Amino acid sequence: MVLALCLGGHAGAQAIETPAEEAILMDHETGQVIFAKNAEERTPPASMTKIMTSYLVFERLKDGRLSLDDTFVVSKKAWQKGGSKMFVEVGNEVSVENLLHGVIVQSGNDASIVLAEGIAGTESAFAEMMNAKARELGLDETTFRNSTGWPHPEHLTSVEDLAKLSRALISNFPEYYHLFAEPDFTWNDIRQFNRNPLLDRNMGVDGIKTGHTQKAGYGLTASAKRKDRRLILVVNGLDSAKQRAQEAARLLEWGF
Repeated sequence: MVLALCLGGHAGAQAIETPAEEAILMDHETGQVIFAKNAEERTPPASMTKIMTSYLVFERLKDGRLSLDDTFVVSKKAWQKGGSKMFVEVGNEVSVENLLHGVIVQSGNDASIVLAEGIAGTESAFAEMMNAKARELGLDETTFRNSTGWPHPEHLTSVEDLAKLSRALISNFPEYYHLFAEPDFTWNDIRQFNRNPLLDRNMGVDGIKTGHTQKAGYGLTASAKRKDRRLILVVNGLDSAKQRAQEAARLLEWGF
């Protein structure tokens, strides 16, 4: 266990230990960092990448460039992508609303690619849009190479950047943020449950996104609200899904 740096300045605040390789706990309202461990270190975000994919879709919904009823065609590239899937079928037209559920609830790599290609023409062009938005939001340690978090040596961010991104998403798109709390979604007769392990723990958690690859380990970007206070937590580099759930819950409880 390694001591994290406590930066909150609250009366009685103490240092806390965490086995996570990287961690940050942030107050949503003020942006104050309560504690951080290797928060600026670049790390693979895995499927936590989909927070930015969702951000760009929300932005286009809010300004009218997209509607939830718009449809995009599923390409062969999207259909055959491995990892987590929504299980869309090649050649089908799928609505933006359903694709968002596929990305957010089911963590579908296929759904992420369909949205990326529908918006930008190619996934690589969409990744450049993601990078431009990252610069605009001040995410200085972030480089995206795809819409899914699929491993790529240059596809990196920091837990601090993920916390900043999540803070912006919650603030800018309250009308869509509720999607991250949905417990399950069924597509193609396949019911899948939200991968966020804290949603059903009655601790105020209402988002946001898990991530896991062999290199990154197990990660979670979570947000919880109690009364008028909302916290954002990002952890990465944990050893198992069980440890991720236990550690994230413990750190949020400590923060509150």
